[in-house]
Amino acid sequence: MVNILIAALLVLILGGAALYLYRAKKKGRRCVGCPDSAACPHCRGGSCCPGEKSSE
Repeated sequence: MVNILIAALLVLILGGAALYLYRAKKKGRRCVGCPDSAACPHCRGGSCCPGEKSSE
């Protein structure tokens, strides 16, 4: 029973993270992990923030 609860909790956490990334990318945010992604000069310039790898 405990194993099922732990598995369900992990599925919820990973599903929530995936949904967050999907929604952020759909809104057009380039660097999802960057707190200033809407106003970041690196993100607006077409490249990702320093230290982050581009998904393209």
